[in-house]
Amino acid sequence: MKIMEVVGNRCFSSVFLAAPLEDVLLNNKKICAYNHGMVSRHSFRLNKISCKFPENELGENPRSQILTKSKNKMEEYNIAMKKMMRNPYEYHHDLGMNYTLIADNLIVGSQPQKPEDIDHLKQEENVAYILNLQQDKDVEYWGIDLQAIVKRCQELGIRHMRRPARDFDPESLRNGLPKAVSSLEWAISEGKGKVYVHCSAGLGRAPAVAIAYMFWFCGMNLNTAYEKLTSKRPCGPNKGAIRGATYDLAKNDPWKEPFQSLPEHAFEDIADWERNLIQDRVRSLRGT
Repeated sequence: MKIMEVVGNRCFSSVFLAAPLEDVLLNNKKICAYNHGMVSRHSFRLNKISCKFPENELGENPRSQILTKSKNKMEEYNIAMKKMMRNPYEYHHDLGMNYTLIADNLIVGSQPQKPEDIDHLKQEENVAYILNLQQDKDVEYWGIDLQAIVKRCQELGIRHMRRPARDFDPESLRNGLPKAVSSLEWAISEGKGKVYVHCSAGLGRAPAVAIAYMFWFCGMNLNTAYEKLTSKRPCGPNKGAIRGATYDLAKNDPWKEPFQSLPEHAFEDIADWERNLIQDRVRSLRGT
């Protein structure tokens, strides 16, 4: 769990602890305990995750029926995530949008929940592009007014892009990665500001896209890219989906051995010619 000290409407992480989600008071300051799941070997690294609280959560008013329904949705979502993704991480919608700076031009986070979150990303992080990996049903599940968010992006000059992939579905992610990375690579190459990549929780699809980009375009092997991201933002993106997408893009022989029959660690690294081929094929997907 991350302990985050609130400064205004933002909170900053300090350390991972193995404890359940809870709100505590310390030295008369509001502290938010943000649970990212079980302690790993990366525990106790001082990594910064920013989050934006919903305004009504900062007050002392009792929880309403709406918050109870939201809690039930979170519990259902986290149960599904643990079952389908086989990882211990959790998403807490009631704590608002949260995100992590992965590189100077790349942020991975959870879904913006209201237009004010877009203002925050623009003013505080200089975000110029948002890459949304949610399907329509994800947006509906969480009750997000996507039209209002897209409208605010347009008003602030932020390019909003969508590359939907089904949540908790490695095959859907594998199939969607090339186009999603194509959009991400294009936005980064434009160099007009940071790119904010998000799904619902920012723990599966979004970090997978960021890792695939670092693997294919930044000269890293898959394990190095995976370690780099997850050391900053503890999460459990599906490594097999990234390997499968890498195989699909690098395949230049129709009779090549099927991916399913390859060793477990196949395509965790690639030759220079394969990386060049992948980059060409990903860039060719721009505008599709």
